[in-house]
This record gives sequence, C-alpha cells and structure tokens, in this order.
Amino acid sequence: MAGGRPPKPTKLKVLQGNPGKRPLNKREPQPEPVRLPCPRWLSGEARKAWRYVAPQLARLGLLTKLDRIALEELCYLYGMARRAKATLEAEGLTFTTPNGYVQQRPEVAIVHKCSALMKGYLAEFGMTASSRSKISLPEPERADPFEEFLRGKVSGE
Repeated sequence: MAGGRPPKPTKLKVLQGNPGKRPLNKREPQPEPVRLPCPRWLSGEARKAWRYVAPQLARLGLLTKLDRIALEELCYLYGMARRAKATLEAEGLTFTTPNGYVQQRPEVAIVHKCSALMKGYLAEFGMTASSRSKISLPEPERADPFEEFLRGKVSGE
C-alpha cells in the first residue's frame, strides 16, 4: 500500500472552503455529533483531560461515537506523559547506574514519544493553533428582532 498523506474528511474540506477545489465526496459517512461520557477505565490525569476536552469538542460538533477510541487514546497518552513528567520533576532528568555512569531517565523518552503521538491526535480534533486556523465554523444564526417580536405577539405575551 502506498504511503502519503491521509485523505482529508469532506466536512473539514467544506469548513476550509475547499481550497484545492477538488470534487467533494458526497457519499462520505457523516456520523452524528454526540456528547460522550468519560470511559470508566480512564483515571487520574487522563480522566481530567477527557472531562476538559470532550465537552468542548461536543459543543463544536466535532465529537461523534466513532471518535471515542481516538479521544480515549489522546487522553491516555496525556495521562502517561503527565505521570512521566511528575517522575522527572521528583527524580531529575538523569540517574547514575550501579557502574557510575550518568544516564537519561527512561521517562524522558516516554514524555517525548507521548508528545509526538499526541500531536497527531490533537491535529485530528482541531486542537492545535495551526489545525484550527484551517477550520471556519459557520456563523451562528442571529435572531431577527422583528421575528422575535412577531413570535411574542403570536404566543400572547
């Protein structure tokens, strides 16, 4: 299978104004946005991350049932990175081996790997400055004062 950039979802192309002007996939599945409860197995910092991020993604209409696994993975990686960072804060970046050599703690690599993996998930959900700059949400409909007046008159207010 050939490598390369994964295809961009049609919804994202539309939000970006279809800059490539390529035909849009009119048959692409469009799962319904939904609020998802925090998985019971997430704990600590991962659970906090879910409770912080999931409601915001749902409010923007960017969270569906199909996104659960990706968001779980993002939150899990975040929790793992936070645990490794706590160890580094307490123990330092290096340790001395029994033979007297100074080495980098394994947690440094864990933080680095988690950060690299999280970057991809963050971009998928539009949670980085550069990925957000490519999205333009539709403007909320403004209420017409005259329509509001008429609705008030019809309902007897």
